[in-house]
Amino acid sequence: MIGPMQQRLSRLGSRLTDFTIRWVPDAWVVAVVLTAFVWGLAVVMADVPVWTSEQTLPACAKSKSCGAFDAWSGGIWRLLKLTSQFALALVAAQACATSRPLGALMNKIAGLANPDKPRQAIVLMALFSASTAYLNWAVNLVLCATFVPIVAARHTKTDFRLLVATAYLGIGVVWHAGLSGSGPLVAATANNFLVKQQILAAPLPITETLLTPFNLLYVVFITAVATVTVALLHPSDKDAHPLPKERAAALIIKPTPPPVRADMSPAQRIDHSRWLTFAVGALVLAHLATRFIREGTSGWDINGYNAAFLGLALVLHDSPRTFLTACEQGARNAWGIIVQFPLYAGIFGLMTLTPLAEQMTDWIAAIGDRHTYPAVVYSLSAVVNYLVPSGGSQFVIEAPYILAAGAKHGLSHGSTVMAFAYGDMSTNLIQPFWAIPLLSVTGVAFGEIMGYCLLLFVTVSTATLGAVLLMPWLF
Repeated sequence: MIGPMQQRLSRLGSRLTDFTIRWVPDAWVVAVVLTAFVWGLAVVMADVPVWTSEQTLPACAKSKSCGAFDAWSGGIWRLLKLTSQFALALVAAQACATSRPLGALMNKIAGLANPDKPRQAIVLMALFSASTAYLNWAVNLVLCATFVPIVAARHTKTDFRLLVATAYLGIGVVWHAGLSGSGPLVAATANNFLVKQQILAAPLPITETLLTPFNLLYVVFITAVATVTVALLHPSDKDAHPLPKERAAALIIKPTPPPVRADMSPAQRIDHSRWLTFAVGALVLAHLATRFIREGTSGWDINGYNAAFLGLALVLHDSPRTFLTACEQGARNAWGIIVQFPLYAGIFGLMTLTPLAEQMTDWIAAIGDRHTYPAVVYSLSAVVNYLVPSGGSQFVIEAPYILAAGAKHGLSHGSTVMAFAYGDMSTNLIQPFWAIPLLSVTGVAFGEIMGYCLLLFVTVSTATLGAVLLMPWLF
């Protein structure tokens, strides 16, 4: 039963991937298209001038009566702080994930499963992906791409395509409910854009979002659902497609130890000094510990998260040279955030410096009621995520009106933020954007794993929708 269904889903997944490759342009181009779309909405729905109104900046910003051009102009540089925070997050995560101690740890973890029982390797990969995604989305992407070949080399009976699909599990099942969830962390950051726009009276601490009993139980529940699903999907030995051990070994990334030579100059010795990075890393972690002592859980915002992984990266690396090399690799991966965020900030301006956000709030509030509104937010965020795969960017666009509408229904801001978070990450399972690091390392095409991912998406989304419908009573 599972075999034929899996084959049909794989074919459907391949066709869907072919369609998205042919018709969905680069993420930056999508941001441009969305800008034009929201610009048109502001003109048609909010009845604002296409260019400027009688009042111009900065006066129109206070009364939310700007023309579309002024609203866009007033928004494009409003998120520079948030842009730098997310870019640093990716750089710090890359540096942390590529250190030698973590490489050695992954080798030990890969040996925990029985090589003669392929489903054990799948379960191990699922738990590894879920746990790293809970800690950090960027670390998850880097570590899972590194871990898959290690597991494949040790477990030569495990279907490699399912193993790769399972490695992608965390980014679509757990990450936005975890400690690096963009929406909750942005809402918790002091003087964030929602506070400035008076949508939130004060920053929303993670005790009201990520650390609520509801969310913690949800993470355990949905991880179990996803893990059981992928374990059941493993084909029989005769139908499995394992990766030959030699090919898997060739894919393993082996960290290179720093050179130590007698003829090194004083400058080179400093560049390769173990104690220099350790001292600076300890100082950064001490800064984070001090914040927690003084501020409690409110110290865990985007800045606190960045301090944690920057400090860990410094402590784990062998020298300034290896640390800086890892940061250089991370910076190359962060360029998309840097060039896209001004466009999303412009969209934010179009929505908040005109009456558009208020009108959309009334429209969203009219859909459903207090008991069904979290499901509306979940579904909306899942759809938007397929076009705007950045959780931080999407939160900037959606947060002003979904939070206001949720408040009108008498729901807590925390429950609305988490309904958004669950929806935002769900369609990652069928969106190839975040799979790029994993696919580039493994050499697997997205169409080869799409059948597994699609079936996982259906299972996880059904379970999550049931959980979201319980939010008005349990959150």
